[in-house]
Amino acid sequence: MSLSSVLSADAIDSALKDCQAPDSFNPKKFFQLCGLTKKSPQEVKNVFNVLDNDASGFIEEDELKFFLQRFSPGARVLTDKETKGFLLAADDDSDGKIGVDEFQAMVLS
Repeated sequence: MSLSSVLSADAIDSALKDCQAPDSFNPKKFFQLCGLTKKSPQEVKNVFNVLDNDASGFIEEDELKFFLQRFSPGARVLTDKETKGFLLAADDDSDGKIGVDEFQAMVLS
């Protein structure tokens, strides 16, 4: 499955353009711009599974760094500040990684 089967290419482009500058990435705004906040819980779970690069059931900090590149291979890498901020915003149980339930809660809240 690919992200473009859930999200439109135009919406993904718009979201990526909004956070091109280093330290401009905001996960909540990104999810809104790419249209993910309007998707069903199952579609959000499907997107999580694409972003979970190693299929561990979690998105770890090293996967978050390359988060934007999962949407478009030419996108930039998140800065350390953005990566840590993203993790803090979604990691409700403070285990250092984002599970599917945490991801869904962040996207759909």
